[in-house]
Amino acid sequence: MSKTPHILVVEDQPNTAEMLTSYFEAQGYQVTTVAWGKDALAFVEKTAPNLIMLDIRLPDIDGYEVCRRLRAHRRTEHIPVIFLTERRERSDKLTGLELGAVDYITKPFDIQELRLRVRNVLRRSSLEQLSHPITSLPTGSLVDETLQELIGKTDWAILSVGVHGLKEFADTYGFVARDDVVRAVGRMLNHIVNEMAIPSAFVGHIDDTNFFVVVTPDKANQAEEALNVRLDEAMTFFYPRADWEARQKDPNVELPDMYVTTGVLTPPTKAYANLIEFKKAIVAVQSRH
Repeated sequence: MSKTPHILVVEDQPNTAEMLTSYFEAQGYQVTTVAWGKDALAFVEKTAPNLIMLDIRLPDIDGYEVCRRLRAHRRTEHIPVIFLTERRERSDKLTGLELGAVDYITKPFDIQELRLRVRNVLRRSSLEQLSHPITSLPTGSLVDETLQELIGKTDWAILSVGVHGLKEFADTYGFVARDDVVRAVGRMLNHIVNEMAIPSAFVGHIDDTNFFVVVTPDKANQAEEALNVRLDEAMTFFYPRADWEARQKDPNVELPDMYVTTGVLTPPTKAYANLIEFKKAIVAVQSRH
């Protein structure tokens, strides 16, 4: 994995939570701990971890309900869940697996065995996550391979697109509305590519909120103009109608400032040294129109 895997530990026993945090951080993982089920759900609305270790007995809602809610939303349905529990009954294990958990480990557990299980789950997950969970556009290694092929070539242009203010937008309207915005932008890009008949175009994600489209140099500016026209038309529909109309009547009505930036990147005189430099350049060309 190119990035440090992020584990969310949902455990209300301080000693267990501290032990898991210390151990897995020492193994090179990023670890976040919460003690309540609702805190776990609030956390994943803003940040999607690579893996969740989930205790079943929690002070508010149980782990089964947390897992059930995770699986109910497209943004979080793909996150692997490992149940950690004192329950040893076969029926409890079957319940967890039926909810989509990838593993079920009873306490007390062998920390070395847990480490290997975590490693294996993350390896499988990284192989499966070649497309974005919201837009289904390419991400990860598929994007890296495409960009790597462009380094050193001069017959390309990239339309770069970034969506900003999504955290504040989600805080007000929820992460489902946030995901609808990301999904809509991805669809717009695909539609533009299809309408312009660019057979060799590649649409993908740099990260969760930054998109890019590889096109021929003669199509880049036209594609950017077409996208900005569609975004201007669509922006009003991203907000609840009552809120948008209230803003039109009274400019002092505050709405979360969610907006999109675009830009076109052309080949540099000197080839990029690596993918990190290339990706930074893609995002850097964006500006607000």
